[in-house]
Amino acid sequence: MLESTIELSFREKVCREIRLAKEGIGRYRVSTPFMFDDGDHLVIVLREEEGSKWVIADEGHTYMHLSYDLDERQLQSGTRAKIISNVLSSHSVMDQDGELLIRVEDDDYGSALYTFIQALLRITDVSYLTHERVRSTFMDDFSMLLRECLTEERLQFNWYDPGKDPKANYTVDCRVNQMARPLLVFALLGDDRVRDATIALHQFERWGMSFDSLAIFEDQESVARKVLARFSDVCGKQFSSIGTNRDRIQRFLHEAASVS
Repeated sequence: MLESTIELSFREKVCREIRLAKEGIGRYRVSTPFMFDDGDHLVIVLREEEGSKWVIADEGHTYMHLSYDLDERQLQSGTRAKIISNVLSSHSVMDQDGELLIRVEDDDYGSALYTFIQALLRITDVSYLTHERVRSTFMDDFSMLLRECLTEERLQFNWYDPGKDPKANYTVDCRVNQMARPLLVFALLGDDRVRDATIALHQFERWGMSFDSLAIFEDQESVARKVLARFSDVCGKQFSSIGTNRDRIQRFLHEAASVS
């Protein structure tokens, strides 16, 4: 009787395709038509906890699925983490060691499931952000990566030469200090930023500065060939993106920073 009542509540509040499958005492698998973009269905279970309280949970599947495309650390800090936190708060969903769950209040199973599915779908959207949020996220990932490799006192973000360039016309996303030759690191999104970095590197050369340079692209393939070619003439080491090169970037930074 309880099973049929809950299933009916789910169908009335969410959709007619909802199905319950009993998996043991006080535990049901909730089948829905809702999927991630790759075709995998959301994983949702309904289970009874102490005190005859019922919860709807994903048993950690949502974060696991996101980790296929995103590094786990990218979900724990920066823009993505803020988005996820806001979604959880606004939908009264709890994060318990990576498992997302919502409590069923006043036997209103349908409303709880509806809210939970909304939250999961909004969380999965962190993989597909607007352009401005993508930019913010890339810069978060960039700064987080450098801070993982190097101590804070060695990093100067948004650096410029106050003596030669008091108006900060030629900026560097991060300068790594305490080296024989400082390492100038550029975080590059799109043609305009690559052009700016090219101009800055040319200017530093004209000033006779001694330095090494590193470029980390959001997506190197999106940069126009001529723009990239001119930049490559003046830049030292380059990585086409963070995602597939994280370990290589970390290794390069560790090795470069050890040279004093």
